[in-house]
Amino acid sequence: QVQVVQSGGGSVQAGGSLTLSCAVSGGTFDKYGMGWFRQTPEKEREFVAAISYGGGNTNYKTSVRGRFTISRENAKNTGYLQMLNLKPEDTAVYYCATDWYGAGTGTLPSSYNYWGQGTQVTVSS
Repeated sequence: QVQVVQSGGGSVQAGGSLTLSCAVSGGTFDKYGMGWFRQTPEKEREFVAAISYGGGNTNYKTSVRGRFTISRENAKNTGYLQMLNLKPEDTAVYYCATDWYGAGTGTLPSSYNYWGQGTQVTVSS
């Protein structure tokens, strides 16, 4: 059974940085694309970034492009979301998820199979 466990997150001031990690076990990690989503009480879960199962294709929400970087280390069965120059509007619960042979183009939660538990990111002004 595939398990997705997130780590990282926390509270930072605007302009600060955080890196989220997403460890996948129980499956063939290098066959899974990965995505990051975020959600606030006021909004539905929204797409942030995605990476293909091979790592060669990435996709970003417009407002985070240039500040966030999605990556993966297949040898460690782990994906990452590096977040730089954080803004208060980035405050949300962040989720990672996997999709079988994902091409890094999935922007809808329904495209993903297994989800992490979520981690809070809070950015203060």
